[in-house]
Amino acid sequence: MNLKIEINGEIGTEEVVALYRANGWSAAEKPDKLLAALRHSDNRVTARIDGRLVGIGNAISDGHLVVYYPHMLVDPAYHGQAIGRKMMTTMMSLYEGFHQQMLTSDKKAVGFYQVLGFSRAGNTESMWIYEGQDH
Repeated sequence: MNLKIEINGEIGTEEVVALYRANGWSAAEKPDKLLAALRHSDNRVTARIDGRLVGIGNAISDGHLVVYYPHMLVDPAYHGQAIGRKMMTTMMSLYEGFHQQMLTSDKKAVGFYQVLGFSRAGNTESMWIYEGQDH
């Protein structure tokens, strides 16, 4: 397996949409907005195996204190191979020392993020206005 993790590497519409669809994420239905969001993030991480996009994640930050990781996806065919861990630790290294690193996790991924050092944020509750049907 020739895995390459890259920060802010090039991404194409078709490969990104295919990855989001493989994970059942509704953002795939808005490809123009999805690609614009990923390309204009503070940072983006990609994982490729032999040139094929198998993972993507992004970060939004104020550049000093707070970073939020809205997306972190790995192709389901490659789950369990530490690709997500490598992508996330690469991204987190860019924000080492920040006062707050935040994300919202689906229940099935909570354990994954706990291993990376994340914990429930006190008594907070996630809130949103969301157009998708996938959560």
